Amino acid sequence: MRAIKPRRRLKPVFWMVLLLFIALIWAGFWAASCLNLLPKRSYTAADFGIETAISPNDADGDGIDDYRDIMLGARAFVETKPKYDGSYFAGGYPPEGIGVCTDVIWQGFLAAGYALKDLVDLDIAANREAYPEIDIPDPNIDFRRVKNLRIFFDRNAESLTLDPDEIGEWQPGDVVVYPKHIAIVSDKRNKKGRPYIIHHGGQPVLEEDALTRMEIVGHYRWNSAK
Repeated sequence: MRAIKPRRRLKPVFWMVLLLFIALIWAGFWAASCLNLLPKRSYTAADFGIETAISPNDADGDGIDDYRDIMLGARAFVETKPKYDGSYFAGGYPPEGIGVCTDVIWQGFLAAGYALKDLVDLDIAANREAYPEIDIPDPNIDFRRVKNLRIFFDRNAESLTLDPDEIGEWQPGDVVVYPKHIAIVSDKRNKKGRPYIIHHGGQPVLEEDALTRMEIVGHYRWNSAK
């Protein structure tokens, strides 16, 4: 009678390697999800019965209202995948291929026919007391600072809800401000109806489902007639 050989047991090191492999895969998916790198369906305002706001103004006369123009301009800028660089530049405007969150804003406004830098500089010059953190105005950088833009929009734009669940109040081209960041509201939405934002904080995806990633401290809609 032939002796039956005992089955070889898998060594503990095999199980450790297998568990580590599974953990790495899970961590990779989790990180990709957090960075919005995984494919995700987006929705539109119409999917939630929301009427898209249309600006009564078309500053550049291109047949596209200001709100949509601002949003499209911001999107066009981030689609160039600018390198994140907040350096100081003589003349104010950074060279092509470079940008930070505030550059998304003025690029969007420029596409709609507004030189946001000039508007901010004029408001600071005429209302120094409204900008307490500015000792000496510096047109080379003032329009690229989040705190200054928040004050400017507080004074010159329509202030709106900070509640992300009031989904009908969030419209393409709106400006959303965080403590140290700023973005333009997209026309794309997530499954809850919350809008995506178009922004640049050095992250890999520049138009993404990230409205509530940080505390919202400002929400504005531009009205050139204000």
